[in-house]
Amino acid sequence: MHAKTGDHIVIETAKLDTRRRHGDVLEVLGDQDNEHYRVRWDDGHESIYFPGPDAQLRPAD
Repeated sequence: MHAKTGDHIVIETAKLDTRRRHGDVLEVLGDQDNEHYRVRWDDGHESIYFPGPDAQLRPAD
């Protein structure tokens, strides 16, 4: 996964009682082999996110 600032990340979940997470990429961190992101999630909090196989990237409009 390679994201740019402003792109949108959606994290699917396998748990039935857990909702899908959405977030906006605020900053790209690391290098191409270990890229991770500072993300503002839909509930308002920010975190550093290392994408896993459940992540989908939606380009910024």
